[in-house]
Amino acid sequence: MTIQTNIQPPKLRYAPDFELRGIDAQVHHLARYLEKFRAVGVVFMSHNCDYVQSYIERLKTIQVELQDRGFTLIGINANQDLEDRFEQMKNFANYYHLNFPYLWDSTRDVTESFGAKTTPMSFLIDTEGCIRYQGAIDDRPAEPAAVKQPYLRKAILELLQGQPISIAATESIGCALQWGN
Repeated sequence: MTIQTNIQPPKLRYAPDFELRGIDAQVHHLARYLEKFRAVGVVFMSHNCDYVQSYIERLKTIQVELQDRGFTLIGINANQDLEDRFEQMKNFANYYHLNFPYLWDSTRDVTESFGAKTTPMSFLIDTEGCIRYQGAIDDRPAEPAAVKQPYLRKAILELLQGQPISIAATESIGCALQWGN
């Protein structure tokens, strides 16, 4: 599977601020993360999506490798079907030992404001709240050992080093968001 990278980069825009409940029973505010970290990655997720499951270990590795450099990752449950309710989110996070906050967008307002279309879909946000990268995590959703283009990780490193983002947008490949009841 080839991920399209020559798509038109989005105009620089601000990430929508949010206040979402996490599986830790706390309310998480994007603005507070932006005050504390030099870069924030937001990944829209769903635990019944095979693509998300194939990326979990890679996301956890990004968090471990870059957290001491001023980066944090935030997972947001973007699905509204019965498989993705809040209790199942907790089970998923415990099963995979998530090392980053996992939040629930119960109204799907945040998901729609970001423009997320699939799970997973990642967004990298700078300290000013601008989205600097959006799209795929890397070029090999089903083949972690074959990754040649770690899009999200590369964009994070470029941002943390004060460099321009070389690829600002890629096509996201994954499961369609479920807006059921």
